[in-house]
Amino acid sequence: MNIDYAKIIKAALAEGGEYADLYIENTRPTSIVVEGGKVEKVLTGVESGAGIRVIIGLRTVYAYTNDLTGKSLLDLAGKVARACGETGRDVTLDMRVLRPSVEFTIVEPPELVAVERKLALVKDADRAARAYDKRVSQVTVIYRDAMQDVTVACSDGTIAQDRRYYTVSAVNAVARDGANVQTGYESAGGNIGFELFSERPADDIGLQAAKRAVMMLTARKAPGGRMPVVISSEAGGTMVHEAVGHGLEADLAQNGLSVYAGKVGRQVGSPLVTVIDDPTIPGRRGSYRFDGEGTPARKTVLVEDGVLKGYMYDRLTAMKDGVVSTGNGRRESYTSRPIPRMTNTMIAPGTSNPAEVIRSCGKGLLVKKMGGGQVNTVNGDFVFEVGEGYLIEDGVVGEPVRGATLVGNGPNVLMGISMVGTDLGFAIGTCGKDGQGAPVSDAQPTLLIDDIVVGGSHE
Repeated sequence: MNIDYAKIIKAALAEGGEYADLYIENTRPTSIVVEGGKVEKVLTGVESGAGIRVIIGLRTVYAYTNDLTGKSLLDLAGKVARACGETGRDVTLDMRVLRPSVEFTIVEPPELVAVERKLALVKDADRAARAYDKRVSQVTVIYRDAMQDVTVACSDGTIAQDRRYYTVSAVNAVARDGANVQTGYESAGGNIGFELFSERPADDIGLQAAKRAVMMLTARKAPGGRMPVVISSEAGGTMVHEAVGHGLEADLAQNGLSVYAGKVGRQVGSPLVTVIDDPTIPGRRGSYRFDGEGTPARKTVLVEDGVLKGYMYDRLTAMKDGVVSTGNGRRESYTSRPIPRMTNTMIAPGTSNPAEVIRSCGKGLLVKKMGGGQVNTVNGDFVFEVGEGYLIEDGVVGEPVRGATLVGNGPNVLMGISMVGTDLGFAIGTCGKDGQGAPVSDAQPTLLIDDIVVGGSHE
C-alpha cells in the first residue's frame, strides 16, 4: 500500500484547519463461541479502512472510508476540507516515522495458531466448567483474537505505526438448583498472543466461572446497611475505572460533566491513594505504543497522594486547555473519531499487608469479584454489583453472600480509603463511551473503605 501521506494531509488542510490527521487501520479478527456444548460460531476475516480528521476552531470534521486507494483517500480529504469552509493554508510537510517509547514482545502471534488449536482450547474450558458440578446447567465460552495494524499520519509531520494484539477468553456458567439459578463469570486477556493460555489455562477460566456459579447457589443473601468494605485485589479495578476514571477524562471535565472538574491541585482522596493511567504495561488489554492519534504512549499520574494532578487528554481537549496530549486519544475503529479514554487505570499499591487489611475490617464485607455498575460522572454517585462477596466477622473471612451492591460517591470513597495493600490485581473489559468500545484493564490493591452503603437484604 503506497500512500502519499503528505499529499493527503495537505489536501485535508486546503480550506482551513489548525490540524489534520489520517488514520489507517487493518484488523484480522477471529471469534469462536461454544454454547450448550456445541460450536455456535467460528468467524475470521479482515476489516480495513481509513479516517481523515481536521480540527478547526476547536471543532472536528471527520469522514471515513473502506477504500484505501490513493485516489479515494484524496477525494475523502477534499470532502473534509470543503466541510471546513475557511481560507486554507499551504503547508510544507517533511514526514518522519516516530520511534515508539515502549516495545511489547508477542511470543506466539495468534494468526500463526491453527483454528483447530483455538477450538480445542474453547472446548477445554467448556468441559472443565461442566465437569465441576452436575448443577452447572449451561456454559458459554467465548474466544476472540485480533491483530490490528494502525498507521497515523499527522500534520505535525509525524507518522506513527503500531501493531496490537487482542486475545481474550471469557466463560459464563449458569448453575441451577430447583428454582434457584445463579451465574458465574470469569475472563482473561490482554495485548498479548496465544501465550496467554500458558499463563492462564483455558480450563482454569472455565473452572473458576463454574465454581462461582455453584457457590452462589448456597450463599446467603447479603445484609444491607452502612459498613466497612474490603475490596480484594482479585476484584480488579472496576471501582476506580467507573467511580473515578471516567470523571478524569478531559472532555467530561471541560464540559462540566465531571465531579472532578476544576479541582486540579486539590485534595480529592485519601493521602494513601495514587491513581495512574498507563498504556505502556506489557501484556495488558489497554496497552499500546501509540494512541489513536499517533501520540506516543506514556504513564500519567492522575491523583498523587490524594491530590488531583490532571486529566487524560487527547489532542483536541489538550488544545482547549493549552496543554499537551497525554496519549489517551482512542477510537474503536477507523469509523470513529478519537476521544479521551482510559487505558490501564489503577490505584497504586500501598504499604499494608493484604491479610492485615482484612483483619482491620472487623465486621463488614469482602468483595472478591465485581459485577456490572453505573456512575453519574457529574456528581460521582455510583452503584456496583458484587459478583462474589463474603462476610467478615472479627477480621476473619466467613460465609459467601449474594445479591450485594455497593452504593456510594466516587470522591467520598476515595477519601474514605484507610488502608491500601501491597498487592495489585487486574481485570479486563471493553469500556463504552459515546457509542464506542475500547479495550481496557483496571487494577487495584486490596483496599479498606471505612464506611460505604451495601445494598442487600434487611431480613
